[in-house]
Amino acid sequence: MISDRDRAMMARAIQLAWRGRYSTHPNPRVGCVIAKAGRIVGEGWHERAGEAHAEVRALSRPGQDARGATAYVTLEPCSHYGRTPPCARALIEAGVAHVFAATKDPNPSVSGRGLDMLRDAGIAVTEGLMAEEAARLNPGFMKRMRTGRPWVRLKMAASLDGRTAMASGESQWITGPEARRDVQRLRAMSDAILTGVGTVLADDPSLTVRRDEMGDIGDATDPSRQPLRVIADRDARTPASARILRGGNVRVFCASSALATSSAQDLAALGISLNGVAWKDNGVDVAELLDALGELGINELLVEAGPTLAGTFIRENLVDELWLYQAPVFLGSSGRPTAHLPLDTMADKVQWKVRDRRQVGEDQRLILVRH
Repeated sequence: MISDRDRAMMARAIQLAWRGRYSTHPNPRVGCVIAKAGRIVGEGWHERAGEAHAEVRALSRPGQDARGATAYVTLEPCSHYGRTPPCARALIEAGVAHVFAATKDPNPSVSGRGLDMLRDAGIAVTEGLMAEEAARLNPGFMKRMRTGRPWVRLKMAASLDGRTAMASGESQWITGPEARRDVQRLRAMSDAILTGVGTVLADDPSLTVRRDEMGDIGDATDPSRQPLRVIADRDARTPASARILRGGNVRVFCASSALATSSAQDLAALGISLNGVAWKDNGVDVAELLDALGELGINELLVEAGPTLAGTFIRENLVDELWLYQAPVFLGSSGRPTAHLPLDTMADKVQWKVRDRRQVGEDQRLILVRH
């Protein structure tokens, strides 16, 4: 029987897991609490790939107190040797008597094996406690393991009349400093950031995480890496001087026929990785692009792009979350739209459901999902 105390302990484990929201890539965010006689004797969370997992960190504190204790873990303990030993084995050796696992690990190399290992060792196992809340920790990891594709967040900053820039392209700044700080945190949560060559040529963005602009991140572990920056660039037109290329960790997806061009070779000479991908009349084949990013281990993809690429993602129903930062300004009817969507009738409208709405400084932030 699941008690209120069990729920409180799992809620604490979920709270701990969120501390790794900026730093665990490409691993999932996991928290663990060890409790005995109604009190917490150990707790931990996974901070960075290659470092100790949440269970090991939690067990490092209690020592012999873990014998006969109950462990609350947000994700099934791993059963295989990777960069660290299996956590299921660590729990067994510590003498834990009961394990609550909020969600089963969808990774085919785990997928129930960790729980079976615990049961085979005589440990009681309870699955599913606060599963929905725990699943929100790792939407990208869960999706990639099940479908091979990353979780897609499309970020837009727009005026009250739905414009992202003036007709001239001038766009700095539509939103206020608080919203821009929030975007830095959103970038830090992402494994990769995607834009199109049109945005690179027009705005020359860097698309980096700037820690000094993130502000106070509370008890979260500081990010120690930059997301992969991805450019959809059919003809490999990205100039060598583009700010997005600085610091490396960039991948350009172009048409296969462009890989042998001199411009592509110039990018390769800079250490930029290039991939060939199919293109359609209206732009890159985003489905194929997502498959390729999934193969690279990208869990969470942030799309910060112009209206053409944004419109393609929306039109093909490949957006998992739309993050809209709406500023209390008008930019006029000649301004640039958020997305190119050739719709003719009300029946063609693309409807969204608001999942979260909050004030960020003077701006409004909406997180939406397809209705």
